[in-house]
Amino acid sequence: MIIQANQIQARQHAVSPSTLPNLTKMYSCPELKAESVISSFADEDPPSTLPPTEESIMSASDVETEDEDDKSMSDRSTRRKLQWEFKGLTLWLELEEFDNDLTRAVEDFSQRHSSPFIPKPHTTAIYGMDHLTIDEARERLGKVKEVVGNWPPFDKPTGMQSDIAENGKPGQVCSIAWAELTLATNPEHEAAMDNLHRLFYGDDWCQESGRDRPWKPHNSIAYDNPETNALSLLDTVNYACKNPSLLSGRRVAAISLWSTEGKMEEWLCIDRVKFL
Repeated sequence: MIIQANQIQARQHAVSPSTLPNLTKMYSCPELKAESVISSFADEDPPSTLPPTEESIMSASDVETEDEDDKSMSDRSTRRKLQWEFKGLTLWLELEEFDNDLTRAVEDFSQRHSSPFIPKPHTTAIYGMDHLTIDEARERLGKVKEVVGNWPPFDKPTGMQSDIAENGKPGQVCSIAWAELTLATNPEHEAAMDNLHRLFYGDDWCQESGRDRPWKPHNSIAYDNPETNALSLLDTVNYACKNPSLLSGRRVAAISLWSTEGKMEEWLCIDRVKFL
């Protein structure tokens, strides 16, 4: 596959996996971090230099994990910050991962470009709600399984895209550069979105004017500021070629409620409901 240089520099970029060769993997909720940390020293004895008391036993894995976390946070602090000011409460779909592939993609893109670090790979369901308090939104989140059920799974991505959004253009609510795995909606997804909007906006919510149709789901893996953008379609395609699990279909593992008020480093995960 040949991609011309002027195509890479064009403002809108997208590519479908069908055009590729046949391919053969800070800010998160505390529970997410706890679930992802696995000690490689779990079966080892504590270091012999420490007295075997409850107060003083510290495994080598505790020290190593702490050092790695400190280094990771230090590395992220040197990366560019996203300048756009976001708003409101937002609902994210968290897709299942294969050997942590989506999380690694977010980290790899941010590290290689020193670009803003996305708190969690996600597919946005509803952005910027300002009609609910945090407690009201959390209460409604607790009813998601009752009202929506398990979210329908996504088929393989229909493409990859690297582009720049401009606030005010149709369907664009911020000025930001991004790279994504483009996903496809279907009647089951549209029905789930209607039920989700009805849950969070009330029974009088109007299906015809209440949201953009059809839904355009995508899984964001990199962000940048438009004026300092270092992302490109070629980079995204090359990364997917080296990590072909990114082009897999996925179930939705959870839906999470975030405060997206302010800049991205201020975002806060409020609560989540697991589907898997």
